[in-house]
Amino acid sequence: MNLRELAAFLKTCRARVRPADVGLPAGTRRRVPGLRREEVAQLAGLSADYYTELERGRGAQPSAQTLAALARALRLAGDERDHLFHLAERPVPASHGTTTHVQTSMLAMLDRLATTPAMIITDLHATLVQNDLAAALIGRHPYRQGPKASYVYRWFTDPAARALYPPEEHPHHSRVFVSDLRAVAARRGRDPHVAQMVAALRRRSAEFAALWDAHDVALRRADHKRLVHPVLGIIEVDCHSLFSEDGRQRLLWFTAPPGSRGAAQLELLSVIGTQDMSPEGVHVSDPDVNTDASTRLT
Repeated sequence: MNLRELAAFLKTCRARVRPADVGLPAGTRRRVPGLRREEVAQLAGLSADYYTELERGRGAQPSAQTLAALARALRLAGDERDHLFHLAERPVPASHGTTTHVQTSMLAMLDRLATTPAMIITDLHATLVQNDLAAALIGRHPYRQGPKASYVYRWFTDPAARALYPPEEHPHHSRVFVSDLRAVAARRGRDPHVAQMVAALRRRSAEFAALWDAHDVALRRADHKRLVHPVLGIIEVDCHSLFSEDGRQRLLWFTAPPGSRGAAQLELLSVIGTQDMSPEGVHVSDPDVNTDASTRLT
């Protein structure tokens, strides 16, 4: 691993990202032209000490997940992201999974939704990045790699993954997820990753197999959802989707009609965030910890 080149590249990229580009206030006492080290660390979900070590040309080889997070935080273009992986001597990720490069146009839109729960997912429903309000609403993604990175896979293989929705609505969501996956599979053609996922789900879930054999096809473009929040109870929201040009990424954001109970709950959510507000001590969201609250993703 070329630590010196990696450090220089990170420092150069950090210097050219303006705070406004990532939704941060510019402030009046900045001594650097771009982001501060601690701001990059925060955006990437890393400790400030660890990131500082990387910029100083020291420390352990960063994982693929860490590199992907840094590429998003620094708003790297595709070739720049690939160069970052090459410097760290990590394989450049394929076009699926949570290390997938997030398109800069999608990130720019996400930055402008700071007061709205929003997230970017792959077409296989693996969460790539989410803002703080989305984490407070539905939890942090508990899996960063493997089949379980896909919420659709977890929906049919892990009963705990369904806690986000009321039980009486589970059949509806099962149908929607399968019809969406069939549309994605058709668009991707002979994609081995999708074929493996479908084969695994057919083996593990009789419900999935029956729905898959029904051949219903429909991308999930918009939906009205009732989400089960551990503190605020049922929150009714409208979920909107914006698709990337190639269809492999989606920007999701959640709204509620002005004056509605859902709107009031979302406003309260922006106040309590991910704090522990329940009398039983249930955490609304604890990043990277696989609890009932933090495994709830859509």
